[in-house]
Amino acid sequence: MEPSSLPGAGHGAGDRTGDEPPEEFRAALASMASVRARPEIVLEDIPAPQRLAPYAHAVGALVTEPDGDEEVEVATGRFIVLHDPAGHEAWAGTTRCVGYLSAATDENMVDDAMFSEVAWSWLTDALTESGATSHALGGTVTRTASTRFGELAGPEHSVDVEIRASWTAEDSQLDRHLTAWLDVLGTAAGLPPPGVRLLGPSDPPDAGTL
Repeated sequence: MEPSSLPGAGHGAGDRTGDEPPEEFRAALASMASVRARPEIVLEDIPAPQRLAPYAHAVGALVTEPDGDEEVEVATGRFIVLHDPAGHEAWAGTTRCVGYLSAATDENMVDDAMFSEVAWSWLTDALTESGATSHALGGTVTRTASTRFGELAGPEHSVDVEIRASWTAEDSQLDRHLTAWLDVLGTAAGLPPPGVRLLGPSDPPDAGTL
């Protein structure tokens, strides 16, 4: 699977006014269109919420891993951009980024009291490392343990982590913000760092890096 990139900037943008989106919003979408996801992550434009801001754009992300001849879904995510040229008091700015992800995780982590703090640090660290300047960051980390009974297909026990977050971007370089969110999605899904692959039982000892 080749690395995927976003379709042309502006596709999927919500515009309640009927006018051409402002330059700041168009520049933000153009920067996002330059983002290339790692091979395990597939990006696509999805319908954007229409009532939260005059202008909006949304991207969906799907993480899969091979299972025999099939690709199995291990995590999903959404990245939404809300833009109000007049500014929004609650945002303390004009552009708000909203992220959501859900991923299967290690069952043992559900009992780790520090897991939520560690998961939140994935986001704060990723924003810093990508150079995404922001403020008014907030959100939640939720761990859910499930046990299946009877004829329901799937593993008997599973643990999922959900991260919901939003923050105000301080510039229109939203490629950095989307890149940060995709890094968090990859971490939550248990993907190895880019350029590194996990060793299989038949791999030689020096086959872990590319």
